[in-house]
Amino acid sequence: MSAASTPPLGGLSLLGLEPMLRAWLAEDLGRGDLSAPALAGRSARACWQAKQAGVFCGGVLVEPLFRLLDPAVVVQLRVADGERVESGQRLLELEGTAAALVAGERTALNLAMRLSGIATATAALVAELAGSGVALADTRKTTPGLRLLEKYAVRCGGGRNHRLGLDDAAMLKENHLAWAGGVGPAAAAVRAQAPWPCRLIVEAETGGEAEAAVRAGADGVLLDEFSPEDLAALVPRLRALASERGAPVMLEASGVRPEALRRYAATGIDLISTSAPVTRSAWLDLSMRFDPVLA
Repeated sequence: MSAASTPPLGGLSLLGLEPMLRAWLAEDLGRGDLSAPALAGRSARACWQAKQAGVFCGGVLVEPLFRLLDPAVVVQLRVADGERVESGQRLLELEGTAAALVAGERTALNLAMRLSGIATATAALVAELAGSGVALADTRKTTPGLRLLEKYAVRCGGGRNHRLGLDDAAMLKENHLAWAGGVGPAAAAVRAQAPWPCRLIVEAETGGEAEAAVRAGADGVLLDEFSPEDLAALVPRLRALASERGAPVMLEASGVRPEALRRYAATGIDLISTSAPVTRSAWLDLSMRFDPVLA
């Protein structure tokens, strides 16, 4: 993936990142870096290297973060977010005050390693679905405060973002259906009272619920914990119902084990959603290497 095709940050602009970056730096700096006097008045160069292969993510955060410590810092990206890297590969170069480079090192690397791990895990699952026509989507299982960045990392890995939040689409789940009295009443209430036009998605745990969701006008049906065999039989019925009503329906499977992705993709669904890249991924190991001091 080239720098020109790096996914946008979505709902989070680089300007909007500044308060978050300041807070994350403050968490590490506390009352101030006690090692700073050893570096006073010195400039330095540094580079980032990958210590293992994967998909890089987080480069867009490096310059705004270090500029909060040194407005004159120079950052040159060698790898775009979303690009695959190999162990030992040089990722970016920095030049600025030595104290600033040391002070921002841990925070910047922590963010990039976390996001790169998510992008790498996403890319592995997306590769399993290659050629199937089925997309991989994330969920709302994200770290509080990091949702937009973690979802950005999913996009860098080739995945698709589902709902950003509860205001992005109406998803009626088990509790909604139980408390509202079923699919029909719950869907009707949302359609009648939603303050703006929104997608309506219904989570179904049985074939009957799925069919009721399509009849009720759902834009999407989340088919939870169905077997591939059950989905293969159910999907044509749901497509037929959608055709009768004259509007397509997005069919999504969840609760899918990674080793079964292709079996589910063969059932005719449109989307597989999973929290695994965010909740189960390991960090990608990256390091910052310092070149000889300039002055």
